[in-house]
Amino acid sequence: MCGHEKKDSFRSNRQRMLDWDLAGRDINDRRVLAAMAEVPREEFVTGSYRSQAYSDGPLPIGMGQTISQPYIVALMTQELHVDPECEVLEIGTGSGFQTAVLSKLAKKVYTIERFGELAASAQAVLRKLDISNVEFHVGDGSCGWPASKLPPSGCFDRIMVTAAVPRIPMPLVRQLVEAGFAVVPVGHGGSQRLVRCEKKAGELDEKTICDVRFVKLVGKHGFQQ
Repeated sequence: MCGHEKKDSFRSNRQRMLDWDLAGRDINDRRVLAAMAEVPREEFVTGSYRSQAYSDGPLPIGMGQTISQPYIVALMTQELHVDPECEVLEIGTGSGFQTAVLSKLAKKVYTIERFGELAASAQAVLRKLDISNVEFHVGDGSCGWPASKLPPSGCFDRIMVTAAVPRIPMPLVRQLVEAGFAVVPVGHGGSQRLVRCEKKAGELDEKTICDVRFVKLVGKHGFQQ
């Protein structure tokens, strides 16, 4: 298949994903759908997996990590309620696909990845896509964003965690602004609860969205291994 035919195929598969896997289910936020339409998922997967870029399932990206199912990316984004003035902290850059989607909705995205190789790859793809409102950091995401590099407000309007935690890390609670939202997969084992939290008087008011299955967030305030 030649270059323009591949692009046409990806474009048609992306539209099918939008119509059937997202809008055809319960993704109804127009800004989220527009962001999902704008970001080419095929750029974030490699080799033989590119042909599966718009299948509604996770795909391996190396280092024991995966790029999340498109529906879950859209659902988590929709539940986060990101507006154009939001500064968003993402824990777990991974492939950078979720990062790119958030960048289309937020003022700025701050993203942390444990594996330097994945962070470098994601940064290269976002640069190729001319996405410039993202700041990267390699480190332990369970500890939150480094204090010396926090935005002027000292907190984030929204926090998204893209790996499962046994409980919501307190450093992330502290870095979430009052009345801000966080979306986090919580639980042990192979299945977790996807939780949306709103910070009220310093505490998190939690609502379970659905059951999910994510890789573990390894770190000081996450899983040990």
